[in-house]
Amino acid sequence: MNIVDGSVGIVIADDHPVVRMGVRNTVELEQDFRVLAEAADGKEAIRQVNRVHPEVLLLDLAMPKSSGLEALAELMSGEAEVKTVVLTASIEKQQVLQALQLGARGIITKNALPEELHACIRAVASGTFWVLGTAVTNPVKLMQDLAVEVSPGQKKTFGLTPRELEITALVAEGCANKEVASVCKISDETVKHHLKNIFDKTGVSSRLELAVFAMNHALTRPQ
Repeated sequence: MNIVDGSVGIVIADDHPVVRMGVRNTVELEQDFRVLAEAADGKEAIRQVNRVHPEVLLLDLAMPKSSGLEALAELMSGEAEVKTVVLTASIEKQQVLQALQLGARGIITKNALPEELHACIRAVASGTFWVLGTAVTNPVKLMQDLAVEVSPGQKKTFGLTPRELEITALVAEGCANKEVASVCKISDETVKHHLKNIFDKTGVSSRLELAVFAMNHALTRPQ
């Protein structure tokens, strides 16, 4: 929140001016919210976030030049600390999963009541996830459940051995190499060797990509 007045700075990104106006009017009903900037496409949304440094970005998915998901991916790979709420007319479960994997902290539909949008912004600004009307305390579990729903049937293992599947799940939980080594009772060097094989088999190039891959393909441990 803003250090001076305690307000939540917000950027609104939507390609429809009428929608942006409606969202701005709804947001500004609350004295502790300040709209710092607006954007009409994904590229502009990123520029405005980097320019005004808001706490929350309200981001439409369907926009020109760069979609909401593409903007999310770029923001995730950058240094911006903004918390993003996907604000969309409609959304499929696969898109919910993708948005969360790409760093979205909230998802809300445009037909939500003003009170729900206000609650969503406050929850996300305070560090809580908010998905379609509900505060989420365990986003990893939510993503695991969504991954199962959108990819039903027998789980693919992509040629990973039982040990590699175990390490993949631990990486998805945020474990560092030393923690993985401790849990699996192997050396750090052995962990690195397994990770190289896992990266080759799954086609990823970083631990973050592996974590997203694991959640997307239900390769995480049950909670």
